[in-house]
Amino acid sequence: MENSQFIRSTKIIATLGPASNSKEKILALHRAGVNVFRLNFSHGSHDDHHRTLRLVREVESEQGRPIGILMDLQGPKLRIGRFAQGPVTLARGELFRFDLDPADGDGHRVSLPHPEIFAVVKPGHQLLIDDGKMRFSVVSASPTEIVAEALTAGTLSDRKGVNVPSSSLGLSALSVKDRADLAFGLELGVDWVALSFVQRAADLHEARALIGDRALLMAKIEKPSALDEIDAIVAAADGIMVARGDLGVELPPEEVPGIQKRLVRLCRQAGKPVVIATQMLESMITAPTPTRAEASDVATAVFDGADAVMLSAESASGQFPVEAVAMMSRIVCRVEQDALYRQFMAAVGTATRADTTDAIGAAIHQVAEVLPLSVTVTYTSSGGTALRVAHQRPRSPILGLTPDERIARRLALVWGVRPVTTGPVADTEDLVANASRYAAEEGLVHAGQPFVLVAGTPFGTPGSTNLLRVIHP
Repeated sequence: MENSQFIRSTKIIATLGPASNSKEKILALHRAGVNVFRLNFSHGSHDDHHRTLRLVREVESEQGRPIGILMDLQGPKLRIGRFAQGPVTLARGELFRFDLDPADGDGHRVSLPHPEIFAVVKPGHQLLIDDGKMRFSVVSASPTEIVAEALTAGTLSDRKGVNVPSSSLGLSALSVKDRADLAFGLELGVDWVALSFVQRAADLHEARALIGDRALLMAKIEKPSALDEIDAIVAAADGIMVARGDLGVELPPEEVPGIQKRLVRLCRQAGKPVVIATQMLESMITAPTPTRAEASDVATAVFDGADAVMLSAESASGQFPVEAVAMMSRIVCRVEQDALYRQFMAAVGTATRADTTDAIGAAIHQVAEVLPLSVTVTYTSSGGTALRVAHQRPRSPILGLTPDERIARRLALVWGVRPVTTGPVADTEDLVANASRYAAEEGLVHAGQPFVLVAGTPFGTPGSTNLLRVIHP
């Protein structure tokens, strides 16, 4: 049977970790359907990530297929301090103080060494501790202390994380650790950088200044404050990740599905790749099959037209990493074969720009209504042509030819694009010959079915898409 990653349009991202960072497991995951591997910089040393990336590149070379690598930055971590006598238990309604005093805490107070929180928190705001297991409502606040009422009974212990859903904090999305990790990842040659703790478009501009054109930048939407600037954030990013786990801590769970659909729609209209992440097949961390609800969750993301769906702990530390990828791939393939799939995809209109690239993309759509196209072949030096064609969600596969290996790896994340690294071309006839050869080698040319070639001239000039040619093999 043909590898599922070559017969489906929606891509799969899998996180590597202790359960999957051997060459044998990476190869098995890739064969099961992984298009992009995620390196989670919240865990592991630089040496660990260097070794893992090297193994991915070995598998890539042996398999002859571009594999994308996404580095996921940890982002700033807000934590309470320590307790002198161990964990403390609070009753619902009990008052508790958070302050800037570095002394160990007790049953009445604990250190919260983040002045940025004290600067913005007001009475009525909430503080969430330990992924929301403990919730507090702020009663009073000053520049040095916050008195809050426990909304839930429970236990506080050392160094638990803090979320402040009601406020936008005056913090950079890049901590000192993130900056060091970013420099290291860029030196290694990662393809995508996922930026955590995004609150505003300015966070992306700050990261972009450090990244330049060495990788594409993905904004993780996990803070409610990001939703207030979401249009500007989508415009500033190369892609969006809907980090539903963290988003669900700071927002009521019932709001997350609607936000997910809104974000997918915004990204599709803007032509920016969108990834749905967190807890997609959570039960497969310890079980060989998912729940029916999880299968439906993955299917919903695919029906909505997401570019990629992502596995986290399922593939990084779970007991069934390869099975989880294979299951996700089967769900994706089944949805894409469903008669309603194209109807749901068509329900989201794609905004077009007044340029030749989008004009050609729209023309392809019209050509496909008249001719039974077998494949759309794009030749791109920057990835832009393939990305904008994918933006139209054509019925035929997209073969993304590029002379740049880095671009091919970046396109591994984009809906419908099958990236292939090819040599430079001399002229249009040389390009047509190349396109015909690679389309045939990929098994995408069918008797009696023409295909479309899209490119820009002069060749190698980014943003010059101006050629559409219908080829009859």
